[in-house]
Amino acid sequence: MRILLVLPAGENVRVTSERPEVPKRAMLRFSVLSLTIVAALTPRRHEVRIVDENVEPLDFESEVDLVGITFMTALAPRAYEIARRFRARGKFVVGGGFHPTLCPAEAAEHLDAVVVGDAEGAWERLLQDVEAGQARKVYVGKACPAEDIRTPIPRRDLLAPRAKQYVTINAVQTGRGCQHACRYCSVTAFHEQSYRQRPIVDVIAELRGVPRDFIFVDDNIVRSPQYARELFQEMLPLRKRWVGQCSIEIADDAELLPLAHDAGCRGLFIGIETANQDNLASVGKQFNDSGHYRERLRRIRRQGIGVVAGMIVGLDQDEPGIFESCLRFLQRQRIDALQLNILTPLPGTPLFHDIERTGRITDCQWDHYDFRHVVFRPRRMTAVQLQEGANWLYSQFYRADRILVRFLRTLWTCGWIPALLGLRLNLTYRYDNRRERIRGRNPAL
Repeated sequence: MRILLVLPAGENVRVTSERPEVPKRAMLRFSVLSLTIVAALTPRRHEVRIVDENVEPLDFESEVDLVGITFMTALAPRAYEIARRFRARGKFVVGGGFHPTLCPAEAAEHLDAVVVGDAEGAWERLLQDVEAGQARKVYVGKACPAEDIRTPIPRRDLLAPRAKQYVTINAVQTGRGCQHACRYCSVTAFHEQSYRQRPIVDVIAELRGVPRDFIFVDDNIVRSPQYARELFQEMLPLRKRWVGQCSIEIADDAELLPLAHDAGCRGLFIGIETANQDNLASVGKQFNDSGHYRERLRRIRRQGIGVVAGMIVGLDQDEPGIFESCLRFLQRQRIDALQLNILTPLPGTPLFHDIERTGRITDCQWDHYDFRHVVFRPRRMTAVQLQEGANWLYSQFYRADRILVRFLRTLWTCGWIPALLGLRLNLTYRYDNRRERIRGRNPAL
């Protein structure tokens, strides 16, 4: 069969034949790991191609037999449009990923088949059934919370022609899921609060085949401290450089933190979320312990590791003054870059059920569930205040003068690699804000 794997893109960043220019935001693109793994699971007798709409147009007249689409909630409308157009030509269309897993009944209305959960096992069974003309509507990936993950080396070669459009096509994963119970998190919901890891020998074998610079895409690379210590110890001779994502708890381990740096870590995305402990408790993330942020973040940066903070605004304790106080907090903690999210109740998460039960969902257009739109009624401010305040905070954090100060400070504190990575990321977010005309205003004034 001729198989086309598609990553949809939002309207404002989508590349089309009418708009062929690729937006200059490569720092926000790193591989398409889910699709490169699906491609690797596909028997070699099939011809496989990947199209990422963020970097190239999708040809709806492609001569293919089967189309696979992976998508999150905000991209569901685009995924369904893609499915409709290919199905109109008689093509078999299957969907997988977070939204189809958490909303399988809805997805099944638009697709010929849905893969729920991990692709391993389910994808191979689906292909066999399609060839035999006996395809089912839903395929469920094997749930194996107590077992090691066995997965093939991703087909990165399929991304090579467009590699320059990504910060890296070399994404590596050591584990899946999370055993924390953060109420807003679709990762926890997708994996049913389980956590699984790959054998370290498999990870090291894969790392030997990637360039010096790569990215770990685990949601929490240090979820198992013992596993992380063993992994980083094995990585020492490889002399790699990488960035990743983990909880702030890495700062509490006096052995693990320097070992991560020695193994090549130069930057971490950390979900700080909020400086209000009551807010943290309300979403099940009280383990962050906001009273110790300053000390923990200082330890990480002193180790030569830059910090990208994930922050959420619109939580139940947030009032109109939150945006100004959040900006001060980020400056005091010397955060290198910011990913700001408006609280978004993703379907399938406990947060969605909480807000829906109280009648506070105000917008059911899935394309607005992109963490940049207000889709519910906040408790202590208006929706307009939340939207304008979030936009103001983003634009203020990425002011040119503040970017320059952060670069020089990180260069002095963490070294040139974290400083350069931070600068490039800051300039990319600033480009995004200016491109989308994000300004807002401070609702506290």
